[in-house]
Amino acid sequence: MRFLQFLARRAFYLVLQLLGVVTITFFLIRLIPGNPAQALAGVSARKETVAAIERQLGLDKPLPVQYVIYLQNLMRGELGDSIFTGQTVRQDLEQRFPATLELVTLSMLTSVGLGIPLGIYVALNRKGILNRLVFFYGMLTGALPDFWLGLILVFVFFFLLHWAPPPMGRLGPLTAPPAHISGAYLLDGMLARDWQLALLSLQHLALPVLTLVFIYMGNIVKMARSSMEEVMQSDFVEYARASGLPGHIVMRYALRNAMAPVATVIAFNYGFLLGGAVLVETVFSWGGLGQYAVQSIINSDYAPITGFVIVAALFMSTMYLLLDMVYAVLDPRIQY
Repeated sequence: MRFLQFLARRAFYLVLQLLGVVTITFFLIRLIPGNPAQALAGVSARKETVAAIERQLGLDKPLPVQYVIYLQNLMRGELGDSIFTGQTVRQDLEQRFPATLELVTLSMLTSVGLGIPLGIYVALNRKGILNRLVFFYGMLTGALPDFWLGLILVFVFFFLLHWAPPPMGRLGPLTAPPAHISGAYLLDGMLARDWQLALLSLQHLALPVLTLVFIYMGNIVKMARSSMEEVMQSDFVEYARASGLPGHIVMRYALRNAMAPVATVIAFNYGFLLGGAVLVETVFSWGGLGQYAVQSIINSDYAPITGFVIVAALFMSTMYLLLDMVYAVLDPRIQY
């Protein structure tokens, strides 16, 4: 019963958050320089032509009226139409979301699989060169732009060494995608047992995933290290050792208590990656939500920008809801 009340309360807050995000985004986007009607009509179009397109798109109405109309459409599940793709925003997002989800999920799984063991190992072995290297790595990742690192990796591994495929999308321009199952080409290729296509997809994933892992794994490593160090110096660990408990049991207790802050960083990074991968997707012509958002901003295409922000906000809110559930599992003292 408490769990259902918790979900209902969070769902209510989620609706309020999304309403706030939609409102702020709707009005801020209108401040972006440029006119969608002018961009659609062309630079040399006459004023009458531009005005006619504005009436067709509803841009001639006052902003409060446009906002109310947008909310009414949003309640029906309509996110508007993209001026330049010729499709509804919902269709565009459904086509591009699997590409971004595949990229950020594989990046986060790799970051977690490498970052947590590395952070814990350094926390338990505080002396040596690895400890200094991890400290330097953590400082470095906070200063490196992800798109710059992506360009460097393309230059080195594609242009100089010829180890990686060209940064031209998820499979390259000459390869047909697999039959749609999940939309993630690597997973769909494996499910269809098309191992050659799965391998090609993995090769195209390698550099963008490496870029995101190098940049975003630093936070996980630092949090795992600091949290584990704090727990290992805590009173309950000292008491467990003094009571003669076996080392593996003490370590199990320590890990469970150290993982709550790490879970927070993981959830935050995973949610942030959906929008944080924007420039990386542009560098590698990935065709996901990030590249779609950048193109929409350049074209002053209002509806896709708002739709992208809504999806990103909903994704992050879902991550935080799951994080609350994970907290309750890791720490029995937390009540719904």
